[in-house]
Amino acid sequence: MQIAAVASAAGPMVACLGPGNPWRFFSADEARTLEAMCERIIPSDQDAGAAWAGVVIYIDRQLKAPYRKHRKTYQLGLAGINATSRAMFSQPFAALKAPQQDGVLESMDKGQARGEYWKQVSAKSFFDLVVSHTMQGFYGDPRHGGNRDRVSWKMLRLPYPPLRGRVSG
Repeated sequence: MQIAAVASAAGPMVACLGPGNPWRFFSADEARTLEAMCERIIPSDQDAGAAWAGVVIYIDRQLKAPYRKHRKTYQLGLAGINATSRAMFSQPFAALKAPQQDGVLESMDKGQARGEYWKQVSAKSFFDLVVSHTMQGFYGDPRHGGNRDRVSWKMLRLPYPPLRGRVSG
């Protein structure tokens, strides 16, 4: 699914951000790269994947406040993944086919990705951070911007609303 489709499906959630760039932190290119990365981490199969669930919307929102300290890491990491992708396959990451994307991600996960950006931020630590944030956005409470329509909760057959805290008996 393309970024524009995710953003338009988010509806009122992003409408107040104006007609230009629907993202609060990311550029359109950064969001496209991150969406492709997240979709390889939690791909669509019989159930929706990270892209449809709005994981990038979740991460984008969190980078404006609670994840503020990760802004530079995301900027360097997303530039780094595109540089690595171009070095390996002569195309930006989002333009690659799934097996090629997996090859780039595997090189990052193994700490073997090469490029200037990875001298400023570890490819492995960036990959691990994105995996963690992808999981949070996919499985977390939809009120934070991800898990659109409670897709992961439905997949896991969790009750809605989820029980929070203790149930007294």
